[in-house]
Amino acid sequence: MPIDILMPALSPTMEEGKLAKWLVKEGDTVSAGDVIAEIETDKATMEVEAVDEGTVGKILVPDDTEGVKVNERIAVLLEEGEDASAISDAGGSGGGAAKPSPQPAEAPKAEKAEAAHSNGAATADAAKTSAPPEGGKAGPVPRSNGERVFASPLARRIAALNDLDITALKGSGPKGRIVQRDVEAAMKSGGAKTTAASEAPAAKAAPQAAAPAMATPPSDDAVLKLFEDGSYELVPHDGMRKTIARRLTESKQTVPHFYLTADCNIDALLALRAQLNSSAPKDQDGNPAYKLSVNDMIIKAQALALKAVPEANASWTEANMVMHKHADVGVAVSIPGGLITPIIRRAEEKTLSTISNEMKDLAKRAKDRKLQPSEYQGGSTAVSNLGMFGVRDFYAVINPPHATILAVGAGEKRAIVKDDAVAIATMMTVTLATDHRAVDGALGAQLLKAFKGFIESPMSMLV
Repeated sequence: MPIDILMPALSPTMEEGKLAKWLVKEGDTVSAGDVIAEIETDKATMEVEAVDEGTVGKILVPDDTEGVKVNERIAVLLEEGEDASAISDAGGSGGGAAKPSPQPAEAPKAEKAEAAHSNGAATADAAKTSAPPEGGKAGPVPRSNGERVFASPLARRIAALNDLDITALKGSGPKGRIVQRDVEAAMKSGGAKTTAASEAPAAKAAPQAAAPAMATPPSDDAVLKLFEDGSYELVPHDGMRKTIARRLTESKQTVPHFYLTADCNIDALLALRAQLNSSAPKDQDGNPAYKLSVNDMIIKAQALALKAVPEANASWTEANMVMHKHADVGVAVSIPGGLITPIIRRAEEKTLSTISNEMKDLAKRAKDRKLQPSEYQGGSTAVSNLGMFGVRDFYAVINPPHATILAVGAGEKRAIVKDDAVAIATMMTVTLATDHRAVDGALGAQLLKAFKGFIESPMSMLV
């Protein structure tokens, strides 16, 4: 019977998206794994793969359609021997006859060290979940006896987020493929848990409590009455701007922010940066292997500070404190229409040159809206640097589930007292915002002191 293609959920918090472009047309033959469409979320443009083979019988949602709900029927795939006359029997949107929706093509293996928990509504489960070893592809994975197992990308994703061993499941899909309903059945029965999940049940954290209802913003009519001369233009909110408004409003309403400020002398850091950049190896065209920025060194210092003060590397949930084992540092990147925070995973383990090159790649793809969800969701802290705009200091809003965010101001020459005499030094003001439920004042002060130590003695970051 015809196979319904449904609007996929590209992240745990996605409710709707924009079907930007079909890459196939009616009558085309597709196989599992073929990229068939591009879908825009509030943060990125994702490719969608087919999880079944067949012929595209009818496209129900055209290109450039916004507000397409998750699990809405967007196209119909015909199996071998079927024709378009069978489409009327295919069922409605999200109906029981629907096959699993296509899933986004995943990032290359090198970019997927860990999958991230969702921004804002994540649980501790998702915070420690790793991406499936084969990414979102529908290819086989081996059982312990060497037998190959086929599973849809959606089934793999759900299994990974719920600590299920997908190789222990039996598939009910075409040719024995493991599909969504197989994973959901295993979840209900409580079976197929991974070893790690069974050994550490205490580490599970309950979902965060629902945020209280937000105040309703004034209507357009109420606001426009204040500007009756007509000297304005109405610009509709896009998905990214709506998400930023919702998440940051929830953060300020539900997270008790606490702020700590320190001034850092960065003369030694600037000197070390210049020395490292001048000694960077060059290729045959004279291009250096890396070019460190001050922000790269700030990322490393924040990661090492969290390693030195591990109690501050935490996230709050209503049931548990989520203690992170690595410093996954999100870095705020301004993009057209808003902001995104790609994450440097395990930053405490990486060299400055690795952080620099990885950050340049993430920032470029962020501006092109080509990041995978695992590259901007989750993390354990964040850095927001406005120094390049001449901002001396500011207070940043915490991005849950993070418990900290470091706001970085400009480095500037200031008069300081050194050895009981007035001297000139390059100073940088930083302000650490903490979630007081997870990181209280004294603990935040220890973290900021550790950060300042690495910044003012930058050679310690190379050890």
